[in-house]
Amino acid sequence: VQLQASGGGSVQAGGSLALSCRGHGILFMRYTMGWFRQAPGEQRTLVARTTVTGTTTYADSVTGRFTITRDNAENTVSLQMNDLKPEDTGHYYCNAYLNRINHWGKGTLVTVSS
Repeated sequence: VQLQASGGGSVQAGGSLALSCRGHGILFMRYTMGWFRQAPGEQRTLVARTTVTGTTTYADSVTGRFTITRDNAENTVSLQMNDLKPEDTGHYYCNAYLNRINHWGKGTLVTVSS
Protein backbone atom coordinates (compact mmCIF):
# COMPACT_ATOMS: atom_id res chain seq x y z
CA VAL A 1 0.00 0.00 0.00
CA GLN A 2 1.32 3.39 -0.91
CA LEU A 3 -0.24 6.80 -0.47
CA GLN A 4 1.59 9.36 -2.54
CA ALA A 5 0.93 12.95 -1.53
CA SER A 6 1.77 16.08 -3.44
CA GLY A 7 1.21 19.77 -3.02
CA GLY A 8 1.89 21.88 0.02
CA GLY A 9 4.45 24.62 0.27
CA SER A 10 4.62 28.09 1.71
CA VAL A 11 2.01 30.80 1.47
CA GLN A 12 1.04 34.01 3.21
CA ALA A 13 -2.02 34.20 5.40
CA GLY A 14 -5.17 34.46 3.33
CA GLY A 15 -3.70 32.45 0.50
CA SER A 16 -4.65 29.06 -0.89
CA LEU A 17 -2.97 25.72 -1.40
CA ALA A 18 -4.09 22.34 -2.68
CA LEU A 19 -2.98 18.90 -1.60
CA SER A 20 -3.49 15.70 -3.51
CA CYS A 21 -2.97 12.05 -2.59
CA ARG A 22 -3.02 9.04 -4.87
CA GLY A 23 -3.51 5.55 -3.50
CA HIS A 24 -1.63 2.56 -4.88
CA GLY A 25 -2.20 -1.04 -3.96
CA ILE A 26 -5.61 -0.56 -2.37
CA LEU A 27 -9.18 -0.85 -3.54
CA PHE A 28 -9.52 2.88 -3.11
CA MET A 29 -13.29 3.12 -3.26
CA ARG A 30 -13.65 0.98 -0.13
CA TYR A 31 -11.59 3.28 2.07
CA THR A 32 -12.44 6.29 4.15
CA MET A 33 -9.88 8.84 3.04
CA GLY A 34 -8.66 11.71 5.12
CA TRP A 35 -6.09 14.37 5.77
CA PHE A 36 -4.46 14.86 9.14
CA ARG A 37 -2.21 17.65 10.35
CA GLN A 38 0.65 17.55 12.80
CA ALA A 39 2.09 20.81 14.02
CA PRO A 40 5.48 20.90 15.74
CA GLY A 41 5.21 19.47 19.24
CA GLU A 42 1.59 18.50 18.80
CA GLN A 43 -0.35 15.34 18.08
CA ARG A 44 -1.61 14.42 14.66
CA THR A 45 -5.23 15.50 14.33
CA LEU A 46 -7.96 15.09 11.77
CA VAL A 47 -8.41 17.95 9.31
CA ALA A 48 -10.97 16.42 6.94
CA ARG A 49 -12.20 13.04 5.76
CA THR A 50 -14.55 11.59 3.21
CA THR A 51 -16.27 8.24 3.51
CA VAL A 52 -17.01 5.72 0.79
CA THR A 53 -20.40 7.38 0.28
CA GLY A 54 -18.85 10.82 0.00
CA THR A 55 -19.92 12.03 3.42
CA THR A 56 -17.43 14.62 4.61
CA THR A 57 -16.26 15.66 8.05
CA TYR A 58 -14.14 18.68 8.91
CA ALA A 59 -12.33 19.93 11.94
CA ASP A 60 -14.12 22.97 13.33
CA SER A 61 -11.07 25.12 12.68
CA VAL A 62 -11.18 24.53 8.92
CA THR A 63 -14.90 24.35 8.25
CA GLY A 64 -15.84 26.76 5.50
CA ARG A 65 -12.23 27.16 4.35
CA PHE A 66 -11.13 23.66 3.37
CA THR A 67 -12.80 21.23 0.97
CA ILE A 68 -12.01 17.54 0.64
CA THR A 69 -12.93 15.67 -2.51
CA ARG A 70 -12.29 12.18 -3.79
CA ASP A 71 -12.08 10.70 -7.25
CA ASN A 72 -12.45 6.95 -7.07
CA ALA A 73 -11.74 6.54 -10.77
CA GLU A 74 -8.33 8.18 -10.30
CA ASN A 75 -7.68 6.81 -6.78
CA THR A 76 -7.13 10.32 -5.50
CA VAL A 77 -8.25 12.47 -2.62
CA SER A 78 -7.65 16.19 -2.64
CA LEU A 79 -7.77 18.96 -0.08
CA GLN A 80 -8.38 22.51 -1.24
CA MET A 81 -7.29 24.95 1.44
CA ASN A 82 -8.45 28.55 1.20
CA ASP A 83 -8.02 31.55 3.48
CA LEU A 84 -5.08 29.87 5.14
CA LYS A 85 -4.03 30.97 8.60
CA PRO A 86 -0.71 30.64 10.42
CA GLU A 87 -2.28 28.03 12.71
CA ASP A 88 -2.81 25.80 9.66
CA THR A 89 0.96 25.30 9.51
CA GLY A 90 2.15 21.74 9.88
CA HIS A 91 2.83 18.47 8.15
CA TYR A 92 -0.23 17.11 6.38
CA TYR A 93 -0.67 13.36 6.11
CA CYS A 94 -2.92 11.44 3.77
CA ASN A 95 -4.80 8.59 5.47
CA ALA A 96 -6.71 5.57 4.22
CA TYR A 97 -8.85 3.74 6.76
CA LEU A 98 -10.71 0.44 6.51
CA ASN A 99 -11.62 -2.18 9.10
CA ARG A 100 -9.59 -0.56 11.90
CA ILE A 101 -6.47 -0.43 9.77
CA ASN A 102 -4.82 2.89 8.97
CA HIS A 103 -2.46 3.51 6.09
CA TRP A 104 -0.42 6.69 6.05
CA GLY A 105 1.38 8.61 3.40
CA LYS A 106 4.49 10.65 3.99
CA GLY A 107 3.77 14.11 5.28
CA THR A 108 3.83 17.17 3.14
CA LEU A 109 4.68 20.48 4.76
CA VAL A 110 2.37 23.47 4.68
CA THR A 111 3.74 26.72 6.04
CA VAL A 112 1.54 29.78 6.43
CA SER A 113 3.21 33.05 7.33
CA SER A 114 1.48 36.02 8.85
